[in-house]
Amino acid sequence: MVRILSGGAFALIALALMYAGSVGTYVLAAGLAALALWEFRGLSGQMGYLAPTWLLYPLGVYFTFSGTLLKNIDLKLVLSLALVGGLMAFLFIPGRREGLGRWAMGMAGALYVGLPFNFYLVLYQSSAKHGLAWLVFTVGAAVLSDVAALLVGSRLGRHAFFSRISPKKTVEGAVAGVVAAVLTILFGSAVALSLPWPHAVALGILIGLSAELGDLVESQMKRIAEVKDSSHLIPGHGGVLDRLDSALFPPILVYYYALLTGLLFR
Repeated sequence: MVRILSGGAFALIALALMYAGSVGTYVLAAGLAALALWEFRGLSGQMGYLAPTWLLYPLGVYFTFSGTLLKNIDLKLVLSLALVGGLMAFLFIPGRREGLGRWAMGMAGALYVGLPFNFYLVLYQSSAKHGLAWLVFTVGAAVLSDVAALLVGSRLGRHAFFSRISPKKTVEGAVAGVVAAVLTILFGSAVALSLPWPHAVALGILIGLSAELGDLVESQMKRIAEVKDSSHLIPGHGGVLDRLDSALFPPILVYYYALLTGLLFR
């Protein structure tokens, strides 16, 4: 019951902020990205190389809002400062032996969290008519894919799927996740996006597969860190990354598919 109530509250707050308009959407992105970066830093310490706050957080914020709120700040300049300044700093601060690993973990965490949120915001801004629908149904398809994979896998799963990383994953669950994503995008197309059905199916497949990949990547991180959850922020669920892992990679594939096929700017 706690899991259902906390998950429902989390979803309602997120939907309310998105439907409140661009300010609410940016507030939601900022809040979730900040929490996810904080959780990643904790995981990084458990993995052996604690991501430095002075690199992880500013770079994560920049990647989140690059091209939108921070579109006037040059990407090459930021990356150059992170490369030269970041590595130079570890010549002078304690813990030089772990310096390169900590720098790499800070860069990786900023990309892992910030870039997916950036693609969600770019999706939101790219279509004046359907921006919110792209956002809602991409997230919805990823989340429902995760739920379907869990339910079907736990009840009907017989064949292991990446058991070395996540023992509970099954082929049946993975297939159910892809099907759920396809059905979600088909529904989204019918009520808002008006996509040709082959494109809706293709997008659903991409979301389902990338959602599964995102789940496996975070499971691998937690296995290396030897922890069950990324944090305990959401009762019954674990942390923000535990709930968003399957939703991190889909917006990247959705954006480029929609861009290359001309679906995004209709």
